[in-house]
Amino acid sequence: MKYLVGISRVFVGILFIISGFIKLNDPVGFSFKLEEYFSSGVLDLPFFEPHALAISIFVVIFEVLLGVMLLVGFRVKFTVWSLLLMIIGFTFLTFYSAYFNKVTDCGCFGDAIKLTPWESFTKDIILLVFIIILFKGRQFITPIIGANAKRIATLASLVLCIGYCVYVLNHLPVIDFRPYKIGANITEGMTVPDDAPKPIYDYAWRFKVGGEDKIIVTQGDYPQVDGDFIDVETTEVQKGYEPPIHDFTIEQEGVNFADSLLQEPKLVMIIAYDLHKTNRDTYSEVKKVTGKVIKKGYRVIGMSASNDELKAALIKDYKLNFEFYFTDETALKTIVRSNPGALVLEKGTIKQKVHYNDLDELIFD
Repeated sequence: MKYLVGISRVFVGILFIISGFIKLNDPVGFSFKLEEYFSSGVLDLPFFEPHALAISIFVVIFEVLLGVMLLVGFRVKFTVWSLLLMIIGFTFLTFYSAYFNKVTDCGCFGDAIKLTPWESFTKDIILLVFIIILFKGRQFITPIIGANAKRIATLASLVLCIGYCVYVLNHLPVIDFRPYKIGANITEGMTVPDDAPKPIYDYAWRFKVGGEDKIIVTQGDYPQVDGDFIDVETTEVQKGYEPPIHDFTIEQEGVNFADSLLQEPKLVMIIAYDLHKTNRDTYSEVKKVTGKVIKKGYRVIGMSASNDELKAALIKDYKLNFEFYFTDETALKTIVRSNPGALVLEKGTIKQKVHYNDLDELIFD
């Protein structure tokens, strides 16, 4: 038992620190995932949605601290109880998502490692086993450093987590795991290679043969049956290749201008996924920056999922010198964790990406 506890302690502690840090690098992204869980179509807890960011920050910092406390052996009883309750909660969520197919990505490792719902549930079951071992054998979790050193290590971890969190909230994630990171080409990200795996479907053909129903399953071919065709049911048995970017459009009046705009040699995108929630105080600075870059030959566009009335009102209020296009809200949230944020592109390649607090750091030739 002592050796099992030792192995479990290292495995769980390191995994919680890694998982927590990845989400701490992008607490806004994790809050979007929590909003998805709280939505009426999933857990139906809409009163939590306005507090998703605060909950996100608390959970990810607590996750890192539990990993540190477990490794150093600080407040063992509190730590193992907290780990057990947290993993039970995570396991319930991932099972619910997988069984009812509600949330396709749990966000356990942010955008760094994508897991299917059933993979997430399996991961949590494995973690649950290790944590039960820790719970049963908690008397073997002994401190590896002195009492004062344990307190200092835990406090230092808390301070570092808070400082890091404040930084990424006021700027952007330090490490960008998304397909819209600096240096990525959006057009290439939407391209499906010629040799990419294709989806495979089972077709269950139902016929009336001799007065009885007969079902024949093929993977596309119409079966040769001496009977009357009734209907067919299609089931995807193997997913095909999905490009990293698959929901990106730049629309006006139902027309997608993405292909032409992504060929612009000098393009600035001002992205505000929701104009109800956008930081309006920053649009005076947006107006100054876009005015300067337009004079340097850049084309400037706005991108938002909000309606035309909100877009027109914002343009009028701040005398903005660019038009807004429609893009899917989820795509905009993925592109930049700032509302608004700004991108500089060269023929579809992202050269710069900044939070609204860093507009003055943009460099234009």
